[in-house]
Amino acid sequence: MSSNTLLNALHSRRSVLANNMCEPGPNDEELHDILKAAHRVPDHGKIGPWRFFVFRGDKRAEFGAILKLRFAQKENSASAKLLEFEAQRFMRAPIVIGVSSNPNLQHKVPVWEQELSAGAACQNILLAAQALGFKAQWVTEWYAFDEDINKVLELNENERMAGFIYIGSTKEEPSERVRPDLNERIIHWGE
Repeated sequence: MSSNTLLNALHSRRSVLANNMCEPGPNDEELHDILKAAHRVPDHGKIGPWRFFVFRGDKRAEFGAILKLRFAQKENSASAKLLEFEAQRFMRAPIVIGVSSNPNLQHKVPVWEQELSAGAACQNILLAAQALGFKAQWVTEWYAFDEDINKVLELNENERMAGFIYIGSTKEEPSERVRPDLNERIIHWGE
């Protein structure tokens, strides 16, 4: 890949709402390539302070049933329509990858650096999906922060979800959104 091709891909990266995704999603080989890219992020200390949870096929609906039940417990006045949305949440895309930040608290590398590595893994998943022609969205919705859902996922005591990345195809290209002015975010120190 030429540097211009890579830069064009980076400059045009755009999330697509999970609600706008459809089949097909990545096949086994493509999924492996996506996770391989996530595994290659900067990782000071070679700790691998993240884990990947793959939801596809019927497992998305099984997890959706768990989300629906937990949401009903949290929001006892939730409507049937809202509960059905929770049940179908992971069905919005062919594949959902949960990424956890799983820092090693005994390691000399600061936890903050380990957490940043998990965020970099999420970004590489987005970029790898794009490189393979798929669309993706990284979200942290209520279930990313729910202690009971964390128990279902069998997270360790200090582990937490960095987010869930929905991956699939789309029938329409997303429109460009207004972004903050880059020049207002650049500081040339000492000038």
